[in-house]
Amino acid sequence: MQKSWLALFAVLFLAACNDEKVATEDHEKPIRGIKTFLVEDIEHNTVRRFPSVLQPATVSSLSFEVAGKMNEMNLKVGQVIKKGQVIADLDPTTLEYNVQNNQAALKLAEATAKNAAENLARKEKLLTSGTVTKTTVDNARTSAITTAAQATQAEKNLASARESLAKSILRAPFDGIIHTLDAESFATVGAGAPIATIYATDAFEVSFSVNYEIASNLIVGKPALVRLADDPSVTLNAVVSELGSRANTVSSFPVVVSLADTNPTIKAGMAVEISLEFKVATGQGYALPASAAIKQGQIQKRNKLTDPAPLGVYVFDPDSGTVKKRVVMIAGVRENSLLVVEGLKTGERVAVAGVSFLRDGQRVKLLPDNK
Repeated sequence: MQKSWLALFAVLFLAACNDEKVATEDHEKPIRGIKTFLVEDIEHNTVRRFPSVLQPATVSSLSFEVAGKMNEMNLKVGQVIKKGQVIADLDPTTLEYNVQNNQAALKLAEATAKNAAENLARKEKLLTSGTVTKTTVDNARTSAITTAAQATQAEKNLASARESLAKSILRAPFDGIIHTLDAESFATVGAGAPIATIYATDAFEVSFSVNYEIASNLIVGKPALVRLADDPSVTLNAVVSELGSRANTVSSFPVVVSLADTNPTIKAGMAVEISLEFKVATGQGYALPASAAIKQGQIQKRNKLTDPAPLGVYVFDPDSGTVKKRVVMIAGVRENSLLVVEGLKTGERVAVAGVSFLRDGQRVKLLPDNK
């Protein structure tokens, strides 16, 4: 009987020790502090972004209208030029000779026409006295008309020669920047051969491609925002200026966005990001930091722009002091935030830091720097 009591005492003692050990472990295990985000910011639009390259809206390829040998060209790619500034010029020697020859031809034609006109006047006077025949007068009249026409043609030839001489100087049609140089100094070039291209610095555009679903939600004149990739602090207002009705490739439709603003730092060829806003299908949603996602990149691809996608987050339960895993519906992004359209309510708190170390039902405490 005594042994039975001893055995029972030993069992109770061990059980008490185990309970004390568990209680001690639970007491000593630290409660993780978490940073949360208070759900309160309501958004009505979602944002889609597209990478592209800044291009000038106006690019002009310059060429001579006459052939000739170029003089030295002192230009560099990227050089700023003003309207009327000389881009290149041709050796004018041959063109000047042509002007001189046409001047001489005009003087000769004018003298011939004058003599023919005077001869006609004399013949007409003699006709009245019967000294000459009517045929002689008709021949004199024909000669006068012909030589007058030759003089007119010689005058036009001289004007054309002078115009060709003027066209031997190639000038900038507007203020801009040299984009390319397509000819070398002292080269012989033909009429229409490209010499240089320039672009205006006051008008830029961006082209990119979108799928059919986005293209069907775009209209010409829709506002857009262009941000420089190299300097995200520079943002410029823009509008959709062109919409392609035919896809370049399978389900890829071209879109052109024209900048409404300008900035002295922007240059052609800069990498940019275009932001376009679309209405949330449900009317509104809550902005939530992207770091709240339990697994980064967990947002699933949607079939349509209006289709929400499921995403797991941890919501803080103030009654139990724990976090609860919850699946919410995401309808897109806005800036660096997710747009939650289902699964959250105003006033709830969502874990936004260290979520990969949390588990469903885990006891936590709010850090003092929580929003």
